[in-house]
Amino acid sequence: MSTAETNNKCVIVIFGATGDLAKRKLFPSIYNLYKKGQLSDNFAVIGAARRDWSDETFRENVVTSIHESKIEASEDVQAFVEHFRYLSFDVTNEGSYQNLHGLINDLDKEFSIPGNRIFYMAMAPQFFGTIASYLKSEGVTNTDGWNRLIIEKPFGHDFESAKKLNDDLREAFEENEIYRIDHYLGKEMVQNIEVIRFANAIFEPLWNNHYISNIQITSSESLGVEDRGGYYEGSGALRDMVQNHMLQMVALLAMEPPIRLTTEEVRSEKIRALRALRQMNEEDVDTYFVRGQYGPGIVNEKEVNGYREESNVDPNSQTETFVAGKLFIDNFRWAGVPFYIRTGKRMTEKSTKIVIQFKELPMNLYYKSADEMHPNLLIIHIQPDEGISIVLNGKKRTLSGETTPVKLDYCSSCDDALNTPEAYEKLLNDCILGDATNFTHWDEVALSWKFVDTISNAWSKTTHTDFPNYESGSMGPKSSDGLLSKDSFRWWPILDDSDYSVK
Repeated sequence: MSTAETNNKCVIVIFGATGDLAKRKLFPSIYNLYKKGQLSDNFAVIGAARRDWSDETFRENVVTSIHESKIEASEDVQAFVEHFRYLSFDVTNEGSYQNLHGLINDLDKEFSIPGNRIFYMAMAPQFFGTIASYLKSEGVTNTDGWNRLIIEKPFGHDFESAKKLNDDLREAFEENEIYRIDHYLGKEMVQNIEVIRFANAIFEPLWNNHYISNIQITSSESLGVEDRGGYYEGSGALRDMVQNHMLQMVALLAMEPPIRLTTEEVRSEKIRALRALRQMNEEDVDTYFVRGQYGPGIVNEKEVNGYREESNVDPNSQTETFVAGKLFIDNFRWAGVPFYIRTGKRMTEKSTKIVIQFKELPMNLYYKSADEMHPNLLIIHIQPDEGISIVLNGKKRTLSGETTPVKLDYCSSCDDALNTPEAYEKLLNDCILGDATNFTHWDEVALSWKFVDTISNAWSKTTHTDFPNYESGSMGPKSSDGLLSKDSFRWWPILDDSDYSVK
């Protein structure tokens, strides 16, 4: 029997199985793996939560979540949910863990599972350390197979809390057993960054400060905080997006080519890139970073509230819903190249794009003035569309001989949209197979928090008197444009192709 065939035989325990994450993401993802044959019949899922549910109620909830997802359910869905069990659970009661241990052992026998166990923390982060400690003390992790722990963000709220959480987890699990999930790393085009760079001879030789003038990463949301006001008040865009998703994309764009595509080598290069991030003093933060908070505005032709009018939000809140920043990677490859990032709520549209802007030719014969020059761009579309665009210069269809920018598109999600793995499906499969490449190592988490803490500390000492400072439905505060205009750059369009004559 192959290692892969042995690896995908496991019990998956989901703490917080009655919550939104399990319903929207985890159950449909597990079903899709089952449907595609990535998960053998030798598996079981235990839902652990406070509600007093029966197995049947739990299974009905799983079936409902599959039907409400984009996945087309087939006749095998009833056979699928026969692998699901429910356990009413108190995370602070050792008796619950003893019951869990007994149920796992029963399921190992029922489904011929060789002691392989995944523990998925889909619940409030303050219980992560408690659960891990009880799993060890009550013998739940004592097995002849493997143990893996999946942790959702937020992984702490600053470096010190993240370190304490990591120390607590390491009391029960080894570093190679801890899978810190960042769902952006499961997105098809984020994973494609490495392929674009390292499998194409036209890009990697140009991937340096000799040919690239700047890199821009934008992740915009058209929605507000919705029902997450209570969480967001303690987080803000800096902790919610920059510390994890944005810095992870920076690391993938900036990393050196790994010796080989193994978990250890890829992680090593990402860590080196994050170590090269230029550190700031608190006095420098306002030079490199801009924060914003959305006010009332128009989104999709509807009037929407400002952040301070959202439920569970302080009417005088200083929480940022927008962050833009200029980062530098101080190493030989990237010296002098700014990495611009921006992310926010209630912006013009939901979109995540990376724009690599190449330097101009030293003497371009086809431009009459600098105002007419249009740079070459490589645009990586992360979401909602997945693909790449290249902006070149071509001749206008006139007798004048003038040039015009031409945009060449490749849409990977257009060709096979129904079969594109969802981020959680991909990451769950990676964890089952023991591939931690697309999960974050503690060193990455620590370096990211140390960088972000400087910004957070600086902002906590000042009051932003002009909040809210951007309208809902806009692309953020005008001051974010200044980060680029100081360097004679601008944010490239997100919404339309008005700059380009050919699509």
